[in-house]
Amino acid sequence: MEVPFLTIITVNYNDATGLKKTITSVVSQSFTNFEYIIIDGGSNDDSITVIEEFSDTLTYWVSEKDNGVFNAMNKGIKKARGTYIQFLNSGDVFTSPTALENFIKHPNFEGDIIYGDYKFEDGEKEYPDDLYPAYFIKTSLPHQSTLFKKTVFDAIGLYNEDYVIASDRAFYIKCYLSNQFIFKHTPYFLVLFDKGGISNDPAFREKKKTEDETIFKQLFGEKYQEYKDQIALEKRINRKKRNSLRGILKRVLNKIKLL
Repeated sequence: MEVPFLTIITVNYNDATGLKKTITSVVSQSFTNFEYIIIDGGSNDDSITVIEEFSDTLTYWVSEKDNGVFNAMNKGIKKARGTYIQFLNSGDVFTSPTALENFIKHPNFEGDIIYGDYKFEDGEKEYPDDLYPAYFIKTSLPHQSTLFKKTVFDAIGLYNEDYVIASDRAFYIKCYLSNQFIFKHTPYFLVLFDKGGISNDPAFREKKKTEDETIFKQLFGEKYQEYKDQIALEKRINRKKRNSLRGILKRVLNKIKLL
């Protein structure tokens, strides 16, 4: 396979500590066929000092007031020249110096939207190989562990800046429902995800819920209730499995392994 040229985009606002972690992780990668873009939202902490410290390793950076994270991400997309784009925002880091190389060399690395798994401080999340419409109501895919072909944005457009939290979810759904792109799961823990962002902030829980509901009704239309019913059925089935003798035994064995 021809080695792809990547664009890695980091969005930052007043998170100098997280930004330095992210930049250090990116520039330490064994895979080097990428350009690196930083979009800062006009930070007034030490973020600019950090950016200037690493300026020789950056392809492009800017610090100016923006209209939120998705406006900043869209600015990065407009500057991107890579075949694939990855968003690794402040605080997120690769799981190792060889993570990006291992991900790209993985036999499953193919398609238009290639999503991997991620770790976080006290756990990890693995994603399914097969997707279906109702899946995006249950949860979404991880933009920090996804490589998007730039042609996806050329075809679908940029992130909808009307949404403060859920625009990445809306984008995945639009891509999936368009039937234009190949989604491919690469089972590899690519990123250590910083859960301190707005999407995990309890203060924004209701805002996220409202945005999600608006997106689902708009994009799924009359199918939305059908997909909700499908999820409810899945939950009942999974609850029965969990409470079965086999399910209880499995949980006990897993706890024993952790001892």
